[in-house]
Amino acid sequence: MAGHSDNDMALPAFDKPVKAAIVIAPYYTAISNAQLASARAVLESVGADHDTIEVPGSLEIPPAVGMANRMSNYDCFVALGCVIRGRTSHYDVVVNESARGLMMLGLQGVCIGNGIITVENMEQAEERADVNRLDTAGGAAAAALHLLALARKWGSPKGPLGFKPASDEIKLA
Repeated sequence: MAGHSDNDMALPAFDKPVKAAIVIAPYYTAISNAQLASARAVLESVGADHDTIEVPGSLEIPPAVGMANRMSNYDCFVALGCVIRGRTSHYDVVVNESARGLMMLGLQGVCIGNGIITVENMEQAEERADVNRLDTAGGAAAAALHLLALARKWGSPKGPLGFKPASDEIKLA
């Protein structure tokens, strides 16, 4: 995801329409509203159409993105949520597994920006959800758009990733 730096990469321009999905776990309403405003503003600034998909929690974001990628026509995805540390190790599981799931999707060629913020308390969450910050939701939208621009520049995949499915043909040794 994009972060604080002195390198202000301009958003890419697109010659074909862009359809994005914002997948959000709206657990904390005020935080989610700010995240949505930020991501939508970035997507709309390049003329991208977008839909919002709500899921119960941050752990459900990667499966929802994976399903939408396989079953729909979205070009890119913006993952949004907020995980605040509690008194148990559940925080670590949610943070690590949601990030791992999104990274696995990205390594498979899904154009996705990770805007799931992970913080210690609500004060930090409010700071990170600020609409004007580019290292959270707006930065995640920008990252998804940059990855989409690269994917379109390089063209379609050369072949399937990973193992090829077995054919229906029965082979005898």
